Amino acid sequence: MSNAVNAISIVIGSWGSYNECNERALGSRWFDLSDFDDWDDIEEELKKQGFELDGMDEELFIQDIDNLPCSACTWDYMSPEELFNTLKEADVLDDTYKYDIMMAYLEVMSYNDFKRLVDNYGHRWCEDINIYKGFDWEDYGREMFDLMGYEIPESILDYFDFKAYGESFQYDNIHEYSDGLIEILR
Repeated sequence: MSNAVNAISIVIGSWGSYNECNERALGSRWFDLSDFDDWDDIEEELKKQGFELDGMDEELFIQDIDNLPCSACTWDYMSPEELFNTLKEADVLDDTYKYDIMMAYLEVMSYNDFKRLVDNYGHRWCEDINIYKGFDWEDYGREMFDLMGYEIPESILDYFDFKAYGESFQYDNIHEYSDGLIEILR
């Protein structure tokens, strides 16, 4: 496996080898998807590992995955080719900022929602998504308070509940994720 932060790695298995319990039943070696330009390159690597892609190993699945949240999808029912092509089109394999947005997005939405965005908008899928790393609801409330241009005398500012004000924006497509807040506008 790669040591890069946004290196999405998978082990590819085939249902044929899995059911036959043959030498490929445990799947391929780990593939760092950012190492490949297109799916054909991955197929060539699988063939080098003994996979019979035009026979027993025709039906592939994701046997293990690293650097994508397990809760976003049932990965072993997904085509590894579909996953690779979606991630490639979304530019998350090469762009750390887009990878960070995707990871935050997958904490609050599903992989199917992400795929729909990529299918509809291509590499521009994240143009209407903002992440506020390190923000909690109080930080967001203060930010929005300032942006709205409200003015309260400094002497009573401590009595304003910025956390509650920030939380009120949850209804405007703002979600909490493990490293802050994410705003999803589409």
